[in-house]
Amino acid sequence: MKRLIFLCLLFGLAISLFGQNPAPTSYRVYLSDKNNSPYSINNPSEYLSQRAIDKRIRFNIPFTEQDFPINPQYKQQILALDPQMQPLAVSKWMNTFVVYCPDSAIIPQILNLPFVDSVMAVAAYHLKDSLVAEPVPENPTPMVCNTPTFSKDTLDYGFGFAQIALHNGHLLHAEGFHGEGMLIAVIDGGFGLIEDMPFFQEIVNSGRFLGKYSLLPNLDSLSSGGAVAESGHGTDVTSAMAANIPGELIGTAPAASYVFIMSEVVGTEQLIEEDFWVNGAEIADSIGADVVNSSLGYRGFPDFPQASIGYEQMDGVWSIASRAATILGQKGVVVCVSAGNSGNYIGHPADAFDILSVGATSDSVILAFSSHGPTYDGRVKPDVVAEGENVYCYSIAPPHYHSGSYWLIPTGGTSMASPIIAGLSACLWQAMPCYTSSQIMRIIRESGHFYNNPNPDYGYGIPDFHKAYTTHVGINDYKPQTLSIYPNPVTDQLNILNPQFNIQAVSVYNAAGQLVLQTAVPNSPILKIPVTNLPSGFYVGKATFDNHQMVTFKFLKQ
Repeated sequence: MKRLIFLCLLFGLAISLFGQNPAPTSYRVYLSDKNNSPYSINNPSEYLSQRAIDKRIRFNIPFTEQDFPINPQYKQQILALDPQMQPLAVSKWMNTFVVYCPDSAIIPQILNLPFVDSVMAVAAYHLKDSLVAEPVPENPTPMVCNTPTFSKDTLDYGFGFAQIALHNGHLLHAEGFHGEGMLIAVIDGGFGLIEDMPFFQEIVNSGRFLGKYSLLPNLDSLSSGGAVAESGHGTDVTSAMAANIPGELIGTAPAASYVFIMSEVVGTEQLIEEDFWVNGAEIADSIGADVVNSSLGYRGFPDFPQASIGYEQMDGVWSIASRAATILGQKGVVVCVSAGNSGNYIGHPADAFDILSVGATSDSVILAFSSHGPTYDGRVKPDVVAEGENVYCYSIAPPHYHSGSYWLIPTGGTSMASPIIAGLSACLWQAMPCYTSSQIMRIIRESGHFYNNPNPDYGYGIPDFHKAYTTHVGINDYKPQTLSIYPNPVTDQLNILNPQFNIQAVSVYNAAGQLVLQTAVPNSPILKIPVTNLPSGFYVGKATFDNHQMVTFKFLKQ
């Protein structure tokens, strides 16, 4: 039976939509299916960038219906019920559609639609006449990461040395890994004035700024009564990773490429912000991000008190933001999230599975405000800790050290600990590109100084990134056989290359698991397979080598 999910049922609260709590105006619509979708597993370029497709193939991550955007016909039918309705957020992973619907009488009509499972109130926003957030394209912009010229012999970290050296990140940089070719997506509340900062201009001039997405509607805040402004929080966070101003500040990933995703509404706290975060996570996946940093967390929503949450909801499952973070980690992204500054317990999405939630230390001692674990279901959280006091960044905050038109300041919180780990994670993955995101995160945990005795304050402790690199690089248990498949997608001839061992045989299977091609070859490091006669679609291949190893690969026939 379809239902309107009143939050009182979820939280045991007595809610009156017309009492002291603000009346909801925005609702999350749960869709029942993706039937009759115009999208196909065999054509992922409709909803994923080529960079994301290449990563899926590289790490054998399947394309599934979960990757399809929601059925556009469903969206159109919902919006057609009332001209006042506006789309606010959409999630392909959760199969949800969030709408601004100030007329609550429309909600029963939404529930009566055959493809709607349920509806939940998520915000009491008041929209202005138009939305400032541009629709996010379902077909993402191609992402190409440029590699800047970077000399490892001239690193002068300036004020940033201590926050990197705690993790021996400077030693990882000295090995030649600064984040070249890696794409970091920053999901945050805003990037105010970052365009005016010299450290950012260097990123732009070297072709490493790959875009900015705003997911925020144009609204009036119930808490302030005025327009919601963009913050500079994301500027602080990004500079801790991206800065490359020798003698002042060099960040943890100074040669990486960056994408900014604004998901946090400044000036109000409402449940819908988790929907925006989910949207941001899906964008990061679709553009092929390698690492995501999100120094955001949700433990309560004072401007929408119907959505009060407690420790019992910190299980990695209750929150859609936490579920999305888990999915993001499973789709080949290293996800770093701040644990929170509330001391008693972590928030969403830091309770997610398959991510790195990051706590804060000072001089290797846990800070009192750093939120601790475990999760409600007993998992170790935070995963790791980093410097969270006197972390230097470029900011629009009041000055401590003036450098031209911007400010270099010490700040703190788990918000600043997380980007330290995120940037170094990008450098570590650059150093070990054959490892999966899950393996990289596991290796980082294993390098923590409390790995053998984790606790609720430090988790697995302070990770040593140089140790993580030197301990695991070259270990065959983690490395798959080297194999190059090109071009991919392919139209006529597929080339398979392994410079280490000779190929002996190759078998190719279609999406139904049927053998469609098999060939035995004289021992050779390269094999050329004509595929002109194969129907369009995805195929799985198995290559056998003269060292008796077998490698599975995927390719798309166009």
